[in-house]
Amino acid sequence: MKGKLFLIPTVIADDTSQAIPQQVKDVLSSIKTFLVENVRTSRRYISSLRLDLTIEELQFDVLDKKTSKQRLDELLRPLLDGENMGILSESGCPGIADPGAIAVNWAHKKNIDVIPLVGPSSIFLALMASGFNGQKFCFNGYLPIDKKELEKEIRKLEQESRRSNQTQIFIETPYRNNQLFKTLTQVSDSRTMLCISKDVTGKTEMIKTKTMEQWKKESIDLHKIPTVFLLYAGR
Repeated sequence: MKGKLFLIPTVIADDTSQAIPQQVKDVLSSIKTFLVENVRTSRRYISSLRLDLTIEELQFDVLDKKTSKQRLDELLRPLLDGENMGILSESGCPGIADPGAIAVNWAHKKNIDVIPLVGPSSIFLALMASGFNGQKFCFNGYLPIDKKELEKEIRKLEQESRRSNQTQIFIETPYRNNQLFKTLTQVSDSRTMLCISKDVTGKTEMIKTKTMEQWKKESIDLHKIPTVFLLYAGR
């Protein structure tokens, strides 16, 4: 019998363990071996759930974008020996804007069951609350840093949204959020809609949808606050 690979969501804001379903806590209580982006934060997360576990008895190994195929084979070998394993993202759900996908792909090739668990995802929570098209959407990850390239990409996304009636979703390194917001309002058509979703599930959560013209009149500070941007120019 082979083990199962569980995809385990983590919190996306501070002090929000209530956002984690009981099913996730039950699975965490039954697993001893984890692949994680950051060992320290993963230990702290599991400890915060108060599951009566001895953290020192758990095995944590790093899985990130630098993990080689050979190393991946070593890390996931316990699955072939019948041991269940868990993947923990640094924030939100493994496999979504997250290096966990490479382990999931490996598991499928080895005919190992992959079990995704329900939990918070800032991307999908933002889409749900935006009022934009949830039938057609695209997550674009990070946009270019160079100003000219950024402006070009924003115009491209706006055109695609208008042409395909598609919601465009993207994120930025938190300390560059304000610059991205300013560029969005300067480059986009005044009628294009923008949803800003910051600190989702956190104490300062704010999700607002306005036209670019309306946003130009707003005073908003997104500096160092995890934020998801959604752009919609469709019908």
